[in-house]
Amino acid sequence: MMDAIRGLMDFIDGAPTAFHAVARIGEALEAAGYIRLEEREPWRLAPGGRYYVTRNRSSVIAFRIPESGLAPFQIVASHSDSPCFKLKPNAGKTAQGLALLNVEKYGGMLMSSWLDRPLSVAGRLIVEGEEGFETRLVDVARNLALIPNLPIHFNRAANDGVALNPQVDMLPIVGAEGADIMEAVAESAGVRRASIAGGDLFLYNRDRATLLGVSDEFIAAPRLDDLACAYASLRALLAAKPSKHIDMLCVFDNEEVGSGTKQGADSTLLIEALRRIALALNAQPQALEAAVAGSFMVSADNAHAAHPNHPEKYDEQNRVYMNGGVVVKSNANQKYTSDGLSAAVFERICAKAGVPTQRFANRSDIAGGSTLGNISNAHASMNAVDIGLAQLAMHSACETMGARDVQYLIDALTAFHETEIGILRDGSVRLGYAPLR
Repeated sequence: MMDAIRGLMDFIDGAPTAFHAVARIGEALEAAGYIRLEEREPWRLAPGGRYYVTRNRSSVIAFRIPESGLAPFQIVASHSDSPCFKLKPNAGKTAQGLALLNVEKYGGMLMSSWLDRPLSVAGRLIVEGEEGFETRLVDVARNLALIPNLPIHFNRAANDGVALNPQVDMLPIVGAEGADIMEAVAESAGVRRASIAGGDLFLYNRDRATLLGVSDEFIAAPRLDDLACAYASLRALLAAKPSKHIDMLCVFDNEEVGSGTKQGADSTLLIEALRRIALALNAQPQALEAAVAGSFMVSADNAHAAHPNHPEKYDEQNRVYMNGGVVVKSNANQKYTSDGLSAAVFERICAKAGVPTQRFANRSDIAGGSTLGNISNAHASMNAVDIGLAQLAMHSACETMGARDVQYLIDALTAFHETEIGILRDGSVRLGYAPLR
């Protein structure tokens, strides 16, 4: 269990942006023998092979093919992005003798949690060289910026609730007047400032992931939503024994802003990967459609743990708790993709693996968020369940979850990959059943 906990903390510390998270996932996959594919090139796949592909270097799909060739897919999907502040194209600004950064919100964040804490800048640079443009990851990796609060002396109502304006209140200081953020960025990336043609740069919380609690029961860290699920799904894919189906890992970008990008869950990324796998394996007509109809997706995105100071915000019969096991999420309006069948299948797999599960639903008078399962399922339709781990302070600069839950999720997803989910007919499933091919 401690190996899983320390592994997650190290993963988060080394992944300040979606670009870095996908780079780390790619390194782990290649160390396990996965071959990198390029979308712009024809795919040559072989039964028994292991492969992965990235898009925008912020989303990744990995898969391993059984010796029998094309088969139904068992997919675990999560996302690589988290709410934060993104630097605008012209980010430099001066006020009151200080150099500031002009930033904008990315996703639905708790802005107040970003005040008065050391921040840094990371992301990707587009560097121009003799052969054109190339992507270079960058992490300044030092305390570089801070968004200062207004003193209570000038806002006596601060403790009564403050409406923060992102254009006024959330601009970080980065130095004295004349300081150039791009000089620091270029130096960290090891490139000339003049060679930088563009980029996507973000502020991130410099706090490192840490254990807390009397008995180290909890993990406090930035970006637990959703790097905890991305990490656990990677560990599970690498740990699971080979199966008769195609095991697949999907980590999409831009979930926090609606998934409607070329690298999001609402893109062609997944369905195109499925089609190319079938084509490269010389599948017969309708074989892909049959394989997808026999497939199953686990959409893994963290859930809201019951807040100890505000229990009234949660449905009394459907609250979930940190260290209580994997959460199965349901919503009548299909914000979550779980239904009676998919939830029953996943809960049975967990029970056989000795992993506790919990069921979550929002209060009927409080609208919840959505995730990527139902969005991706609109492009590649299959049985799917939404799950996650219970956490506090979702979308804060620092979130909290149960330490034991990391291993619970790895074990659950490993068991998912090692179970043959046989779709007998529409609405009928048998576990352990290997579909005829």
